[in-house]
Amino acid sequence: MDLALWLTYLAATIILSLTPGPGVFSSVSSGLHHGFRLGLWNGVGMQAANLVYVVVVALGLGAILLASESLFNIVKWLGVAYLIYLGIVTWRAKPVGFEEGRDDGATKLDSVPDGSDPRRELFTRGFLVNITNPKGIIFFAAIFPQFVDVARPLAVQYAILGATTFVTDLAIMMAYTALAAKVFRAMKEPARLRWVNRGLGGMFVAAGIALAGFRRAASTVVPA
Repeated sequence: MDLALWLTYLAATIILSLTPGPGVFSSVSSGLHHGFRLGLWNGVGMQAANLVYVVVVALGLGAILLASESLFNIVKWLGVAYLIYLGIVTWRAKPVGFEEGRDDGATKLDSVPDGSDPRRELFTRGFLVNITNPKGIIFFAAIFPQFVDVARPLAVQYAILGATTFVTDLAIMMAYTALAAKVFRAMKEPARLRWVNRGLGGMFVAAGIALAGFRRAASTVVPA
């Protein structure tokens, strides 16, 4: 793969990952309530969703998903419903998080059901946040292929671009999670944490409402 092309893709991935959105909100929420070591499972789940998208595009199914109005809208409305659900749950969550120094799975987590594995719960949340985001469809089905040279081995290029996406996005989500975990340690008062929960809950709901108004560009064309 051409180095200049890869650097362009890397820059685009960094910008997209840094831009506030459902993934960033989910990472911040995970860091605030579960600490860094547990919270990073949210980011791992997000990358699993990205892997699914890369496989879908590599198999040639991305064009079908993007072209189908019905499938696209199904994904969009699932994403809207899930983001609003997360917003309500976060808003109503008790102002209690992890115990300092015990974010290792032994901690009683307020937003994770009793008896469940918090890592699995956080992984699933990250996965669902990404897999139901139609903007992911646009990126991987319409933009991702623009960086693939059809004259060269495709598998290697998909592997390079996919790995670039996973590593870059995971690193940035981990940074958001770590920052949120540090902020939590400086804000132990329940009253403050309650307002943090409400702020995050509001952002999830706002993201869901914004997603509800999201429209595909009629001129979107998926490269052959």
